[in-house]
Amino acid sequence: MNWSGKKVLVTGAGGFIGSHLAEGLVERGAQCRAFVRYNSAGSHGWLDGSPIKSEIKVFAGDIGDRDGVVQAMRGVDIVFHLAALIGIPYSYAAPAAYVRTNIEGTLNVLQAARELGLERVIHTSTSEVYGTARYVPIDEEHPLQGQSPYSASKIGADQLALSFARSFDLPVVVVRPFNTYGPRQSARAVIPTIIAQCLAGGAVKLGSLTPTRDLNFVVDTVEGFCLAAGPSAAIGRVINLGSGKEISIGDLARKIADLMQVGLDVEFETERARPRNSEVERLCAANQRARELLGWAPRHTLEVGLTRTIEWMQVHRDCYRPNVYAV
Repeated sequence: MNWSGKKVLVTGAGGFIGSHLAEGLVERGAQCRAFVRYNSAGSHGWLDGSPIKSEIKVFAGDIGDRDGVVQAMRGVDIVFHLAALIGIPYSYAAPAAYVRTNIEGTLNVLQAARELGLERVIHTSTSEVYGTARYVPIDEEHPLQGQSPYSASKIGADQLALSFARSFDLPVVVVRPFNTYGPRQSARAVIPTIIAQCLAGGAVKLGSLTPTRDLNFVVDTVEGFCLAAGPSAAIGRVINLGSGKEISIGDLARKIADLMQVGLDVEFETERARPRNSEVERLCAANQRARELLGWAPRHTLEVGLTRTIEWMQVHRDCYRPNVYAV
């Protein structure tokens, strides 16, 4: 796809994947507008430290404010909708906030896109909507199972997006990333949690070690998002972005410790474990649709991606509090 002169908006652009995506779009030649959550400190999240921040137009607002969403989207060709509440543990405490942000916020984006006649909406899903795999690899026809308020809210948002494609011919593509990791990821995720604790020394405190995850380096995920804006055959479809490989949390911790050349002493901490019926025990993607429709496949091995993430975190230790459980 020729991105030169293409006007795009990334919601949630101050976050982990969103900031990488905004940078990637600029590097590809797009004119990028970044929608970030307004705060009194004037912080734009990870974009504050971006080397190309001056090339990104930042719009501060609230995804739950329909008027602000319309204003941010006016004049753009494509919107990449990533703004969401994503922390699973916090969704147990504040489920209504997840409905407002993830479902109602998505509705605002969809309605604005319809009114403004955008040429493409890329909506962000999550592999968590599948719940524990009933079969592997998990294709896009796998049943959806809301095993946490977070995943239930994302199922609702996904179905809204698809309903707008069916009901109003809105050109929507639902991109469903599996377990993205890399530089800038919050300590709420398991990989930066393990790395930060290994850097600090002492025992690594984790929840359950048996669940498996399909891990994908953020650069590959960004490539998938960008490719989803191209082919018309992708419109109205759900597309998994995953490696087709799985690793348990316990084996992941050992691999990270080996790459860092440190000893590993794992301690189980009850508060880090999800409620029994809420834990997603197994995730492993089928990515044939992404290969066929987008020509996408992950290019980074787990070892390469983890090494780059470790190197980044070694330089940015002050961004993490290894002794605090981040909810």
